[in-house]
Amino acid sequence: MFGVTTSDDYRPVAWMGRFPVDVTTILVGIHVALAVVACLLVAAGGGGLLDLMMFDSARVLGSGQVWRLATYAFIHSPMQLLWFAIEMYMLFVFGREVEKFIGQRAYIVLYAVLLFTPSFLLTLWAFFGQRTGLAGSLPLHFGVFVAFATIYPSAELLLRITAKWTALILGAIYTLQLLAYHSWTDLVVLWTSIAAGFCFVRLRGVGPELIWWENFKARLQPKPKFKVLPKSVPTRREEDDISEAVDPILDKIARSGIGSLTPSERRTLDRARNRLLKESK
Repeated sequence: MFGVTTSDDYRPVAWMGRFPVDVTTILVGIHVALAVVACLLVAAGGGGLLDLMMFDSARVLGSGQVWRLATYAFIHSPMQLLWFAIEMYMLFVFGREVEKFIGQRAYIVLYAVLLFTPSFLLTLWAFFGQRTGLAGSLPLHFGVFVAFATIYPSAELLLRITAKWTALILGAIYTLQLLAYHSWTDLVVLWTSIAAGFCFVRLRGVGPELIWWENFKARLQPKPKFKVLPKSVPTRREEDDISEAVDPILDKIARSGIGSLTPSERRTLDRARNRLLKESK
């Protein structure tokens, strides 16, 4: 249920009076603090220091500056503070719901996956000779929203539009924008974040059943091998055979007397009598 804690692993990191401080709140606080620092650095003419945090595949591979694999998401331009405020609001509202649902440890893993997967992918891209760069946290936090929409697809948001449709509409708008400017690396980062947020939640068995997904998994599973077994023929008991042979003879004796029996019928009757005598001993 939307707005209710459903994970046994969820617990506040700390308390501020009566208000819980969870992982999402701490993340929002870190991003806001670094955005303020970025504004002060730019105002003081030290904006070049932010370049040390930006992801640059050439410097990661050539100079071993591996911290750039993570710090790129904590760069916030002073020119986009309005969008940054909206982004932080969405992280605070929807990130907390995801954290409550999947638990604290799983939420930290999800955030780490969304943080490192794009930069690792762009680093691999650089092996093919194209230098790549990345800065900002919008794809990362959109991946968190996709995770929320996967858990609560029917939750009604602004203008009564459900979460799944909101995610599809925003993803389509962002994709068209990047396509228009041929921003191929940003497009890869966006859809990597969308796929990571969706798959992480789905692999934990969360979300509504998807018919196409279940059919796809069924096709990947090996088909059972059928073995044709010969039809079993019930064995006839010896007692049944004797009974079928003796009953007509007894009927004949009742009608015409024992003298009417043929030698073959007498032998059959003797065999039946001998068998009964053996079984009674």
